[in-house]
Amino acid sequence: MNETEIRELVERQRSYFLTGATLPVEARIEALKKLKACIQEHEQEINEALKADLGKGAFESYICETGLVLSELTYMIKNTPEYAKEITVRTPLAQFASRSYKKPSPYGVVLIMSPWNYPFLLSIDPLVDAIAAGNTAVIKPSAYSPNTGRVIDRIISLCFDRFHAAVVTGGREENTSLLNEHFDYIFFTGSQHVGREVMTKAARHLTPVTLELGGKSPCIVDKTANLKLAARRIVFGKFLNCGQTCVAPDYIYCDREIKDDLIRYIQKQIRKQFSSAPLNNRNYGKIINEKHFNRIMGLIDTEKVVCGGDSSPETLQIAPTVMDNVTFEDAVMQEEIFGPVLPVLTYDTLEEAVAKINTMAHPLALYIFTSDKKAAEQVTSGCNYGGGCINDTIIHLATTEMGFGGFGESGMGSYHGKQGFDTFTHYKSIVDKKTWIDLPMRYQPYRKANEKLIRKFLK
Repeated sequence: MNETEIRELVERQRSYFLTGATLPVEARIEALKKLKACIQEHEQEINEALKADLGKGAFESYICETGLVLSELTYMIKNTPEYAKEITVRTPLAQFASRSYKKPSPYGVVLIMSPWNYPFLLSIDPLVDAIAAGNTAVIKPSAYSPNTGRVIDRIISLCFDRFHAAVVTGGREENTSLLNEHFDYIFFTGSQHVGREVMTKAARHLTPVTLELGGKSPCIVDKTANLKLAARRIVFGKFLNCGQTCVAPDYIYCDREIKDDLIRYIQKQIRKQFSSAPLNNRNYGKIINEKHFNRIMGLIDTEKVVCGGDSSPETLQIAPTVMDNVTFEDAVMQEEIFGPVLPVLTYDTLEEAVAKINTMAHPLALYIFTSDKKAAEQVTSGCNYGGGCINDTIIHLATTEMGFGGFGESGMGSYHGKQGFDTFTHYKSIVDKKTWIDLPMRYQPYRKANEKLIRKFLK
């Protein structure tokens, strides 16, 4: 789609929005139900596309992508009627007689830009929230996951009028053209580098944004942790989707006393979950492309590898890999890994760990494994990060009851469930003043008696 076609699409979506067609709650619910049914009908196609793009098996595709989208749809179909209601608030006595309320209103035309690592989930999940809130939407999937992008395009074209929701495929040229247009809201998921470009472009039109970025998410393991269980859950969270997860534990930061035991448990869990030959495991995926494969391989110090390290340039696969004796100066600690490489670093005191983490860019997620409630409180209160878990990994994003989002360098804004509806909603503050009475005290000429009365109202 060229620049002219993109401009026409955005203009036609704005015209469609201004007709009021997206405002009735019944129309929003009907659109969400139609989308849910279409996704269920095309689940096999979604699985095949995710397999082609990322090597994902059908079970992983469902629990990490399609199933989560269906859960968000079910939640929004149920709750949108309540969320779309006006919210009456208390009116100050000085404004007698009137009704004060907040009116949930859609922004208008929104742009959703999604990444390649969870291409279906991260395209459709925010779309669900945007449609529930009453917006029109342009969805731009990543060019790195073309098979999933085509399926998304097919599903959206079957469910929506093009001027209600539409997909724009393509690469950098299409991204640039879209960001040059005036949207009412931009929702971006991806890298910090591109996130800065999105925010810069949005500033031209003073367009509000949500940025879901990433970062080096630490996984703290203290000496009181259940190491066997910790290893099991860390291995699951780290090597899911071959480590190409924005909230994957980026590195382990553990008490020096338990490091060797923890590594042994992790090695056992890798064999148990992925077999002794992970590259032959049909449920173990691949790196998205050669560029990222080479980047990840460049982060591996073979002298520090204690588990894994095997790779296949032909299939773009890298085995689950653990590195020991890593320092914060090593190459693997200079950027978000976003791959199946797990460095292990150590601390002597938890205070030292908290202080070190707080000198680094705010991560999207943080995890702590401990049996000590005080230690958990020390970390969750003392560190700055988007969200996380105590004694588990990544599952905090798989709920509609809590918002998911970053903080500082890892992003801004959040979504899922009610917070997803709120993200794509502007709440108008309105006072409905009654006409049957009009108190004269605010009008000139001002009198001393009126001033005393006003002071009683307002103090």
